[in-house]
This record gives sequence, C-alpha cells and structure tokens, in this order.
Amino acid sequence: MIRKVESTLTSTPVLEGAGVKLQRVFGYPRKGWLDPFLMLDHFGSANPEDYLAGFPWHPHRGIETVTYMLEGEFEHEDSMGNKGVIKSGDIQWMTAGSGILHQEMPRKYDGILNGFQLWVNLPAANKMMAPRYQDIHAHLIPEFDWKGIHIRLAAGTFAEYTGPVIDIVVKTLFLDITMPPGIQQTIDIHPGHTVFTYVFNGVSWFDQKMEHAIKAGTLAKLVDGDQIMICTGDSPARFLLIAGKPLGEPIEWRGPIVMNTKEELYQAFEDYQTGRFIQQKG
Repeated sequence: MIRKVESTLTSTPVLEGAGVKLQRVFGYPRKGWLDPFLMLDHFGSANPEDYLAGFPWHPHRGIETVTYMLEGEFEHEDSMGNKGVIKSGDIQWMTAGSGILHQEMPRKYDGILNGFQLWVNLPAANKMMAPRYQDIHAHLIPEFDWKGIHIRLAAGTFAEYTGPVIDIVVKTLFLDITMPPGIQQTIDIHPGHTVFTYVFNGVSWFDQKMEHAIKAGTLAKLVDGDQIMICTGDSPARFLLIAGKPLGEPIEWRGPIVMNTKEELYQAFEDYQTGRFIQQKG
C-alpha cells in the first residue's frame, strides 16, 4: 500500500549557536512527532555573516547528531580529542551517548554554506553508551541512478547498495534524491518505520492523487503503507527522504540533552555544572 501525506510543515527561520541563521524544519515543540527523529535544521546562505559565528563548544547527551554537507566546510573538534573537517558531500554521524563536548565552526570563505543537521534519539539502553563519531567522505557515499532518479545513500540500505555509516544504533535510511521533470516512481519502505521527506529544491508530490504539492522548504510526513510515491511536474526537484524505526519511549528534552526521565535530565545538567559530564575520553 502506498503511504499518504498525513501532514506537512514549513520550515521557520531561527538563530542557533553563536548567531547562525538557519531554517528549523522541526524540533522541540513537536517532540515524538517523528520518533525516533528529534530535529532537522537546514542551514543555507551565500552570506558569510549568516553563518561564520558557528556553533562554539556545547554539550550533548542521549542523542546522535547527523551533519550532511551539500556545500561549504565545517571544522569539528570534540572532548575526545577528535578533529576534522566536514566538506561538501560529506556526512558526519556523531553519537553523543553518555556525554560529549564539541564545536562546529564554518571555514572562513566567501562561498555558500548549505547543509543539514538531523538529531536522532538514542534508546534508553544506549543513552549512556561511549561517545563516538564517524566522518564519511563524499567519495565513500554510494551515488547512483535508479529508475530515472539520482540517489546519494548516506545511511541504510537501498536496492543493492548499503550506506557507509556502520553500527547505527537506530536503524535509519537517509537518502538525498534528485529527480528530473516528469518522473513518477514508487519506493519500497519498511511499513513500521517513521518516514518523512524534506524538499529543498523545486516541487514534488508524495501521494497517489498528486493532491499535495510539496514546495522547497517543506516537510511531509508519510504514513500507513510499505511504498512511497515520488513524483515531479514540469521542473526538477531535490529532497531528503528519511526513515527510521520508532522507539516509543518517553522523551525529556532540554536544549542539547535528551533523556527518558526528568531525573536523568536533571542529573545530566548537574553533571555538566559540576564537571562530571564527560565520562568517556579519547
């Protein structure tokens, strides 16, 4: 059965970090809405003043953050001693687990910074796991044409391809799809998984009757079925298609920390304030 568009959401401008202008696709006010996914931000600007302030040192616990770069570069550094640069086409999958401090600072240059950050909740059994991160360079991400559409497979399995991110705690499919005009295809999807799309270029449709035109800057939540219909009209479109197994667990969330109970959340902030937040070091 083909999934239907249950609801749509238009991204809204926000300031994050030290003053980075970005589009919040969804986040805290809708916690649990797209379980296991907590938040998606789209940062995209040709004006360095919008993004150069970056995201200085800050903590995370209880989640994974996924940074997917379309254009530009971020320098990354964390409390485990890891340093690196996320470049155009790269993906970084960071597991905060029991606690990590990190910063993400854009490289100083005059070009466009364009990309996404997705937050994935960790199940209760993994909230306090050892932190880790995977930097995946662009050339390692499978990129292929499939039934008239172009796909980059950042995570999960699609057709005969498998994404490069390994040992993902919450099974996740992360596709970057580019479609030429006049294409209609169906994609098989796990019937029990949460699925959403986010269109960032052009217009696309994700329902059989083509009743809901999803424009750039809009998310569509797709429900009930084991297939997704994807269509374009007179122009090309590009969008993220993301799916994952829901956790069905309570969420207690404040800022960069997401736990299951208020007590765990209070403990996390007490740990941070008393210098006990970092429990695993490189």
